[in-house]
Amino acid sequence: MDFISQIPAFGGMLSTLFAFVVALSVIVAVHEYGHYIVGRWSGIYAEVFSLGFGPVLFSRVDKHGTRWQLAALPFGGYVKFLGDSNAASVGSDDETLRQVSPEDLRHTMLGAPLWARTATVAAGPVFNFILSIALFTVLGFSNGVVKEPLTVGDLRPMPQAVALQPGDEIVSIAGRDVPSFSDPSFGDFLDTLPLQPELDYVVRRDGATVELSAPYPMPAAIRQLAPRSAAYDIDLKVGDVITGVDGQPIFAFSQLKDAVEAANGKPLTLSVWRGGETAGAPLEFVLAPRRVDEPKAGGGFETNWRIGIVGALLLDPATESPGLGTALANGVGLTWDIMVSSLSGLYHMVIGTISTCNMSGPLGIAEVSGAMASQGTQSFVYFIGLLSTAVGLLNLFPIPVLDGGHLVFYGYEAVSGRPPSERAMNILMRIGLTVILGMMLFALFNDIFCP
Repeated sequence: MDFISQIPAFGGMLSTLFAFVVALSVIVAVHEYGHYIVGRWSGIYAEVFSLGFGPVLFSRVDKHGTRWQLAALPFGGYVKFLGDSNAASVGSDDETLRQVSPEDLRHTMLGAPLWARTATVAAGPVFNFILSIALFTVLGFSNGVVKEPLTVGDLRPMPQAVALQPGDEIVSIAGRDVPSFSDPSFGDFLDTLPLQPELDYVVRRDGATVELSAPYPMPAAIRQLAPRSAAYDIDLKVGDVITGVDGQPIFAFSQLKDAVEAANGKPLTLSVWRGGETAGAPLEFVLAPRRVDEPKAGGGFETNWRIGIVGALLLDPATESPGLGTALANGVGLTWDIMVSSLSGLYHMVIGTISTCNMSGPLGIAEVSGAMASQGTQSFVYFIGLLSTAVGLLNLFPIPVLDGGHLVFYGYEAVSGRPPSERAMNILMRIGLTVILGMMLFALFNDIFCP
């Protein structure tokens, strides 16, 4: 049993909040540990490492003199370095600095050399990216890479009998040679197959070539549900097979996609086969497609009608373990793609080509946390990796109060030979805080009022 997938079964809002706190705590702990450990390596002393805010539930002091504590409000964390006036390392505690010897001044954020301060501040976002790469690499090892030629690993439960067997190597379908699964042309291959409920397959089984008839290779089966989507909201489940739309039988995912787009937002009635629950009449669900802004392969976005279903092949391909280099490269590539698509999405929201409802706040992120946890450990781990990348990227924005704002100040200091004046710093910090609060309120507005 997948324990993570059972979390949302224990009470709606409470389970969603639990999943959100777990995801956020992991990301914050890694982010703050980046600040802490690089600061320590750079000779800057940390007085407090706190996971959470408010009343302290547990604490201990380590051999380096740092107090590690767990606080009651688990919605963030901080590292307070020697000489800081607050947990955000904004400004200095003059009283503490007056008591620090000239030798120890080097161990404060204010007295440390520019390179040490820059490395310490940059380490938080960098550690977020490292976490994402590590999680995606582990998932790559867990999922493996599809064996070539395409081989049946497991067969997806279907309403009809399937003549394929685990271990079959798929040679051709409907007289067309099957390309490599990793080849970009694989999707085009599926699109060119005759749209028929049953197709002729040629497979290699135990060294012999076998011809057989089997269902269309891309049925209207659900592999994953998009959180906060129409399909997720009506409680469709992973593994469901959609057999009809508005009373018309379907057998291919492309037919479902065409029906959704043709509905233009009007409600659809889905007939659903659910293994073990539909011995008689199929289940029926009514849902209305929603407009979704999706990235295009060549850059930019396009708006489509979607219900939030990720399709599945008739079979789960057999896999093999990838090499470390391959898994790591895929982890780095996925992290980079998330960063690029996030920046592209933000840019297109600013210029008005996509809806600002694409920006989620804490309520939306918490809801997605619970949704991803309900779909299993791998989905939840993937979400933590995605959110960690987003948090690291956000913290690099050149906004005072954020890590990126500090790095801008250090860049000014490197060029001018002196830090910004205290008056300028205070004004910029107030502006930065106002911007951040404004973004948070805007995102919270989206959570409440966006469809």
